[in-house]
Amino acid sequence: PAGYESFEPRARAIVQERLSRGHIALTLQPTHERRVAGVALNRALLDQVLALVRDVGPSTGVAPARLDGLLALPGVLDPIAPADTEADRDAREPALCASLIVAVEALVAMRQREGAALGATLAGQLDEIERWLSAAEAEGAVLPAALRARMQEQLALLLGAAPVSEERLAQEVALLLVRGDVREELDRLRLHLLQARELLAGGGAVGRKLDFLAQELNREANTLCAKAPSAALSRHGLELKAVIDRFREQIQNLE
Repeated sequence: PAGYESFEPRARAIVQERLSRGHIALTLQPTHERRVAGVALNRALLDQVLALVRDVGPSTGVAPARLDGLLALPGVLDPIAPADTEADRDAREPALCASLIVAVEALVAMRQREGAALGATLAGQLDEIERWLSAAEAEGAVLPAALRARMQEQLALLLGAAPVSEERLAQEVALLLVRGDVREELDRLRLHLLQARELLAGGGAVGRKLDFLAQELNREANTLCAKAPSAALSRHGLELKAVIDRFREQIQNLE
């Protein structure tokens, strides 16, 4: 409000010292003691009222309005509040700062309680990510044999009894494995998962860093789904994406 402009930089500094993430809207609504230094007459309004009385009064037969009644009409008389002195302003700002510190520290305490509860949820989601990642790694380990068996079955259906050399079969299986090699993505997912656990265990303002890691996890899961050479591996990648999305949504509530 007018007259409180000098308090805004102090208020901004108090908030920024204690909060590092999020949008904070701060509103000051002062209420003053009712002190009156005098009254001001709104002459223009009083003249309008008197003109109405003269115009309407004779036709109504109502007794003329008394002066005290006219002066009691809203807006005719306005109280004049005494102007703030420099001493008033010097005393007001420390009190405002003290009140704001109490309010912000209460907010910080509430966010710490919320963060402690949210930490358990995030840890559970990281556990779920690890389960699907382990399943994808296990699927990747048996993938060469599975691809070989599937190709042999398909060739048997197409060629019947015609023989296919083991060397040629091995070449085709190797080509499929090169195209669908997801070991790099799985390794990076494992590394990002480890970093997320370390950040969560370390505490503090980790929301932005975890948000970045969630983006990286999601990127690797997308690549895993795109390159997956088997339906099972693709399914594991989709499950990973679903959990990572929930993890990232919860991170938005962390400082």
